[in-house]
Amino acid sequence: MRLLFVFIIILVFGCAQKEEPQFDRTKQFATELAQLKDYFQIPGLAVSVEKDDEIIYQNYAGYADLASQTKLDSTHIFPIASLTKVFSGVLIMKLVEQGKISLEEPIKIYVPQMDPPDSILVKHILSHTSQGDIGNKFYYSSRFGILTTVIEKASGVSFEKYMDAEIFQPLGLKNTHLLQDSLQVLQNNLNIAKPYHIEDEIVDGFIDYGYSSSAGIVSNLNDLVIFDQALDHNSLITEESKNLMFSGINEDLPYGYGIFNQQFEGFKLIWGYGQYNCYSSLFLKVPSKNITLTLLANNNLMSDSARLIYGDATSSLFVLSFLKNYIFSLEDMILLETKYSIKSTEKSKNPNFYRKKLLTQALAASFMARFDVEKMQTSTALLSKVFSEHPNYLEYADLNLLHNLTFLKDVAFFKELGAFNQFDEKIETISTKLLKEDPQNPYLHLYMGVYYDRKGDNDKARYHFEHIVNANNFSRNWYTEEAENWIKGYEN
Repeated sequence: MRLLFVFIIILVFGCAQKEEPQFDRTKQFATELAQLKDYFQIPGLAVSVEKDDEIIYQNYAGYADLASQTKLDSTHIFPIASLTKVFSGVLIMKLVEQGKISLEEPIKIYVPQMDPPDSILVKHILSHTSQGDIGNKFYYSSRFGILTTVIEKASGVSFEKYMDAEIFQPLGLKNTHLLQDSLQVLQNNLNIAKPYHIEDEIVDGFIDYGYSSSAGIVSNLNDLVIFDQALDHNSLITEESKNLMFSGINEDLPYGYGIFNQQFEGFKLIWGYGQYNCYSSLFLKVPSKNITLTLLANNNLMSDSARLIYGDATSSLFVLSFLKNYIFSLEDMILLETKYSIKSTEKSKNPNFYRKKLLTQALAASFMARFDVEKMQTSTALLSKVFSEHPNYLEYADLNLLHNLTFLKDVAFFKELGAFNQFDEKIETISTKLLKEDPQNPYLHLYMGVYYDRKGDNDKARYHFEHIVNANNFSRNWYTEEAENWIKGYEN
């Protein structure tokens, strides 16, 4: 009897020990999400974490409507913007399975009126590799919207009907729609969380209407969980198709077919994000751990501040909080540094993750400095700490770091804080390295054009802006207009 009693005690204690870390991770993650919600002034934030087909954490924080003080809950839906691309990627893979399309076909077959070169294939549009050096470089492109026509011609029905028949209806997604206009909202009583954006304070925003293969779906957490599980269980496409979708043309590139992919500290991350002017969304899978994060917000700062368009999920503090708590068990690591913790010399048990976290907060702080100039000091202090502890900065320099450094100079310019030259040498050294590796990158040229403009070196600024305007095989984008406007102003 005594042996049985001891066995029971060990069994109960062992179970308690096994469950305790999971509880702590979720508690810490929830605490950090609350901090990030406040940091980015997000009115309403919905979050879900699923592991092994079970929801281990789900929460609705804040407000769907600030004026009426309506709390956010599971009945509210959000425009998910570019997360629509994941759904479109599934549709393309289904058409491949049905033998109605080939990824190797020239896109010209479907859009002859656009007269694209024969070398641009369907897979290049689907993977954002159709610009510049076709098939070899990732540049996020508006060309993805061409796939609306591709899907319609290959399926023989409208994009809306094919999406409904192949995904929405089979999965029973009752709260997921392609959003056409405000009349649809009224007629179907769609309970959309109100849009907001930040000026000097939180102000009312607007809903982006219209849909395509690039954007336009509205949904909620529970429907997105169903969609995620369908991907996991190959209910929509086969395992082979899913693996191809998740890997794309080349796994060294940050984008597969309709969804991002990358390696981080030994783990493969599959992810997507959405960003409108007044909404943001995030979808992140760690397949080896069978765990998924979904986030929906009714302002754009969850996505915009992280510059996710460059293809690095770990430039998001939301992603790093999730990874440090659920994947790397770094619960004791502070997510948001203060002026006191920045000065600490305590060594982290994962120095690479810690460095990344400092750089990610520095990036966020520089972006938020537009609304609070004190965050410029925070960003500068974080960067200085990284450069001090990791002086070989060319080893980890990337587009996000260059953006961060040049953006600080830009904030100082617009806030009339005087010349900010602290990182000029690093900016020029890093840009030389990055432009050698990727000489066509429009973002690199934009940031260096602005940098030299702020320094008053118009000749060098013009060189970079003209490179954007004169680039071969690049579609017009916001940076094209910025470059053209600068050149016109210079000439006048």
